[in-house]
Amino acid sequence: MYRRTLIAAAALAALPTFALAQADWPTRAIKIVSPFPAGGTSDVMARMIAAPLSQALGQPVIVENIGGAGGVIGTQRALQAPADGYTLIQTGVGQNAVAHGLNPRLPYDSVKDFVHLTQVHSGPNILVVHPDQPFKTFQELLAHIKQNPGRLSYGYTHAASGHMAMELLKQVGGLDKAGKGRPLFIVGIPYRGGGPMMQDMLGGQIPMMFINQDVALPHVKAGKLRPLAVTSLARNPLYPDVPTIAETGVQGYEALSWSGLSVKAGTPQPIVDKLEAALKKIMASPEIVQRMEGVGFVVPAQGAAPYTAFVQAELAKWARVIQTAGIKPE
Repeated sequence: MYRRTLIAAAALAALPTFALAQADWPTRAIKIVSPFPAGGTSDVMARMIAAPLSQALGQPVIVENIGGAGGVIGTQRALQAPADGYTLIQTGVGQNAVAHGLNPRLPYDSVKDFVHLTQVHSGPNILVVHPDQPFKTFQELLAHIKQNPGRLSYGYTHAASGHMAMELLKQVGGLDKAGKGRPLFIVGIPYRGGGPMMQDMLGGQIPMMFINQDVALPHVKAGKLRPLAVTSLARNPLYPDVPTIAETGVQGYEALSWSGLSVKAGTPQPIVDKLEAALKKIMASPEIVQRMEGVGFVVPAQGAAPYTAFVQAELAKWARVIQTAGIKPE
């Protein structure tokens, strides 16, 4: 009895210290784990947030890139850190939606193992063709594909957002099969990375592909790529004259590239609240909004509630697309 009393007293004595530690948080540097190599869109978004978050919290905020397996390796490693708010995890469509469709036994659960703080960016892919191709509109392209099954190819990198955009188009646009015992309407050519795929696209070796709107922009401006449609529900400000796939007749079509910031489940609520409030303020700042819109990204609805619901919806959507397409992990 005496021993139990001592343990209870020690636990009670520790409570003020624990509460004080949360109130004083942060007292040291914070890390954002970006589960992709430096230089890509995800890395750019993480670094865009790091500097203003450091100013808001009064501590250094460092971006650590841990690439591999489409974002799974870095995400898994970040979840091994304590749930104390000092490790933020960059979540996104690849590692937190597509990955679950590819591997039902993923070593983490993107709903249960995270507290999703806020979404950072959302942007469409854009369907581009080589300018030597005769198609001037998305409708012309669809008509050609359906009249000439198996004769047109496209480039893709496995499980990337452009690959998912094409698989969704096949399924909802009626381009998955030309009929029983007949060939695929369009034939995919796999690439190990976006760089080699872009080189072949610019060289005319492949006629079309989906690619992120910011990556496509300089080539579109130079006349080296022709944009036919964007994958968001609303037109993109960088491509005001390019229709959405949804408005061309494939109703409800939407395929987005996105990322956000999360922490490990179990992070104390006062720390979660402080992070969420700081991130919402940063994302609403004119500097961030202008920077995002300048490269065609949309600042999404901010906060934990909308981001959590969005992650859950995207996970279900892409798992369904992947299962229907029969896509397997590489």
